[in-house]
Amino acid sequence: MPDSRQQISLSFAPLVKQTAPAVVNIYTRRVIQQRASPLFDDPFFQRFFGQSAPRGLPRERVERSLGSGVIVAPDGLIVTNDHVVKDSDQITVVLADRREFEARVVSTDGKTDLAILRITPPRGERLPFLALHDSDELEVGDLVLAIGNPFGVGQTVTSGIVSALARTAVGVSDFNFFIQTDAAINPGNSGGALVAMDGRLVGINSAIYSRSGGSIGIGFAIPSNMVRTVIDAVNSGGKLVRPWLGIDGQQVTGDIASSLGLARPAGVLVNAIDPKSPAAQAGLRVGDVISAINGREVDDPDSLRFRVATLPVGSQVALTVARRGTNQSVAFKAIAPPENPPRDTTPLGGRQPLAGATVANLSPALAEEIGFSGVAQGVVILEVARNSPAARVGVEPGDVVLRIDEREVSSVSQLGRLIARPQQTWKVTVRRGDKVLTSTVAG
Repeated sequence: MPDSRQQISLSFAPLVKQTAPAVVNIYTRRVIQQRASPLFDDPFFQRFFGQSAPRGLPRERVERSLGSGVIVAPDGLIVTNDHVVKDSDQITVVLADRREFEARVVSTDGKTDLAILRITPPRGERLPFLALHDSDELEVGDLVLAIGNPFGVGQTVTSGIVSALARTAVGVSDFNFFIQTDAAINPGNSGGALVAMDGRLVGINSAIYSRSGGSIGIGFAIPSNMVRTVIDAVNSGGKLVRPWLGIDGQQVTGDIASSLGLARPAGVLVNAIDPKSPAAQAGLRVGDVISAINGREVDDPDSLRFRVATLPVGSQVALTVARRGTNQSVAFKAIAPPENPPRDTTPLGGRQPLAGATVANLSPALAEEIGFSGVAQGVVILEVARNSPAARVGVEPGDVVLRIDEREVSSVSQLGRLIARPQQTWKVTVRRGDKVLTSTVAG
């Protein structure tokens, strides 16, 4: 039986009073340079008017946007979404008590869509803040509150439940692993708090699924365990470095599970392993099915990447793998992705089909930097100049050059030698994701 009037009312008011002061509104300002009359810069008009054509005078346009953020330390450290503050010239943070502070960006991580800001409170003042909850303790059905500034109307609180966990098909960031909730999240809520019933931060509200632009009860939040890794990197004064396993895999389908004798389709089937990786040295094999990492289940490659990304470099990794019908454990130490081989970034020129492309040796460190998935080997295209021979061939940034005229390409220096000789025709083969593409080009 309830023993107080507060329990009978079933109100979230005490929890809101405890947590809402730590959620802030964020206003950004960006100055965009544009021309008043860009028409006369068009080559079509230049043909008729030449250099005497009137040029558009530059003018400035101010673009403003809004979002939310969460104070996570009493000295003014704030977490928000990267897309809320990206490319901003000025950031203003408004506290729940309506005080305003200029904020500076401490760190951004576009891969997770997280950004860390800092404001400077008056000397000796400790700001209200939210401690982080272990997001792995969440269960579907748990009550949560979403706090933010939707549509700029002011701080708003909505309630709901955790609708799903480990959502990986959202496509909002490179690390797709989201908490789904039916607590109303609308534009302006981005960067706001998803709060558990113990008053701790369990996620950063990041996106919604909507046909109209408003909430229909499908919102997504970045789990607090991912938020913790970004905050820890800032507090340690270092750059955020994610561990490297050196493997590539695919989701286990029903057909794959049946062929391997698995009880159900779950886990990640290992397709390739970097021979110099810690996973290879620990005994992981192609054909193994990874079902858990440090005791946490993984259902697809995205959930595996999330689990690895939340591990600190130097920590112990224990993979549970299914091999020939039995479960085994593969343990090793997580290391930072090495820059081996050196990238040797080189712009290509001359009379050959890849002229205008900038290439580099693909290493684990470069793969992490550019968001390349898979085992990092070979030569990767970093940039392609517009209207260049490489652009006309159709190669794109992220493509891996496999062969030139049926000759394997293993390094930038070797590629340079293969394209140095003039030929009447060229045959260029690249890998783009899961596809291998070949083009034959006249010399």
